[in-house]
Amino acid sequence: MSIENPTILPFDHGIYAIDTEFGGLDMMDASHLIVDNGEAAFVDVGSNFSIPVLLSALEKLDIRRDQVRYVCVTHVHLDHAGGAGLLMQELPEATLVVHPRGARHMIDPTALYEGAREVYGDETMKKHYGELIPVPAGRLREVQDGDTLTLGQRTLTFLDTAGHALHHYCIHDDTANAIFSGDTFGIAYRGLTSDRGRFIFPAATPVQFDPPKAHESVDRLAGYQPSAIYLTHFSQVTEIDRLAEDLHRDLDAYAEIGSRHLEAGDGQYPGIRRDLKAWFAFRAKEHGLALSDEELEDQLGMDINLNSQGITVWAQKQARAGSATTKV
Repeated sequence: MSIENPTILPFDHGIYAIDTEFGGLDMMDASHLIVDNGEAAFVDVGSNFSIPVLLSALEKLDIRRDQVRYVCVTHVHLDHAGGAGLLMQELPEATLVVHPRGARHMIDPTALYEGAREVYGDETMKKHYGELIPVPAGRLREVQDGDTLTLGQRTLTFLDTAGHALHHYCIHDDTANAIFSGDTFGIAYRGLTSDRGRFIFPAATPVQFDPPKAHESVDRLAGYQPSAIYLTHFSQVTEIDRLAEDLHRDLDAYAEIGSRHLEAGDGQYPGIRRDLKAWFAFRAKEHGLALSDEELEDQLGMDINLNSQGITVWAQKQARAGSATTKV
C-alpha cells in the first residue's frame, strides 16, 4: 500500500477498484474507475490524502489525466467526496457530477467541513481530511433522478436513492449491468467474508438516516437485477438477493433499536450503541465470523459508533414527531 504502488483491483467491462488508503487502512474505502473507448470516470474519490493514490493509479493504467471526463461523487460525505476539489484541479477536462442537494457543498464546502468537524473533531479532520477545496460552479453538473451521461460506448443512469443521505445517488452502468452504490447498498468489508459469503450491513451515519427510504432504495437497486454492485466499502458484491435480504433485516433491527430508546431523551446514544453492538455480535456469529469482543470493536467499532449516532438522530426525530402529534 503506497502512492507508488496503489492497490488496483480489475474487474470485467473496464471497471477498476482503487484502494483510496483512506485513514491509512487497507480495503476500507474504494474509488471506482470506469474506462470505455479512451474515456474514463471516477466514482467516489476518498479524501484529499487519497488523490495522489488515484493519480498514481491513472499512470499505472496508462490513462492520461485529460481522458477523465467525469468525477462522480455518489454523495458529499467526506470519505466519498472530500478530495473532489483537489482531484478536479488535476483533471483539466473533467466535470464533477453531483446530486442537486450536494452541489452547493462542493462549490462552498464550509458548512460541509463544519458539519463533519462536529462529528469527528478537529484532530481527525486534520489527520484524515485536510482542507476542503471548492469546485468552480462552471465545472459542476447536477443530475436528477433518471438523468444519463455517455462514457465511451456506455450509458450511465443516475438514480436518486435516499435512506443513507438525501444527497445520494447511485449509478447504473448499462454495459456491465452493474450499479455503483456508494453507501446505499451497505458496507461489506472484504476482511469479514466467511463461508456464507460477504458480511454486509447498512450505513446509518448521521444526520439523514431514514429506514423506510433505505428499504425503498435497496429494493430499487436489487430490482435492476444487476450482475454486480460496487460498494465504496468495499467494492464488488454479486449475491444481490441474499445481501438485500440481510440489509432489510438489519434496517428493521436498526429501527427497532431506535424505537426502543425513544423516551431516553439526550441519553439515547449509550443504550442504542449497546444494543447495536449486541446486534452486530449476533449477526457476525450467525454469519460464521468468530470475533471476540475486542476484535468486534477493533474491526467494526467505528461503524457501530457512526451507525449508533445515525440511529440516535433518527430516533430523536421520531420522538419529536410523536410529541408534536400528541400535542395536536
